[in-house]
Amino acid sequence: MSTTRNISAAEATIEADADVPAIRIRRDFAATPAQLVRAHTDPELFVRWIGPDGYVTTIDHWDARTGGSWRYEHEGQGFHGCFHEVSDERLVQTFTWEGMPEGVSLETMTFEDLGDGRTRLHVTSLVGSFEARDGMLSSGMDVGVNDGYAKLDALLSDDTV
Repeated sequence: MSTTRNISAAEATIEADADVPAIRIRRDFAATPAQLVRAHTDPELFVRWIGPDGYVTTIDHWDARTGGSWRYEHEGQGFHGCFHEVSDERLVQTFTWEGMPEGVSLETMTFEDLGDGRTRLHVTSLVGSFEARDGMLSSGMDVGVNDGYAKLDALLSDDTV
């Protein structure tokens, strides 16, 4: 059983799993899986869409390969992690907000080809406890997710990806 925050079709569906401390995000894009993978792994593209509107993101380091790592900042807050798998079908990485370094999440992104140049992005973030999951959900993450994905839509529509 899960609690679902059903948002309009242009926004992400964000679900909290009732049985495991996980957050599931689903969002459709007018893009191919390859375009979405590139938008998540190319640092020059990534900084153009990640996070809430008005935030400026700077990359400290970015090594988007299986076994690589990354770190970026926006608005004075740092985030870092490791890429555990980088492939055409799936990205697996850790994600840590440096304001809560004990709160590491394991994120798995899959890219479902819907045909006709459309892709459904599935993201599962597994965290260490239900309290950590609920803290993430109440942090305003939905604003950052939806603002970022709207910017990604615009980036994808201008054919630079």
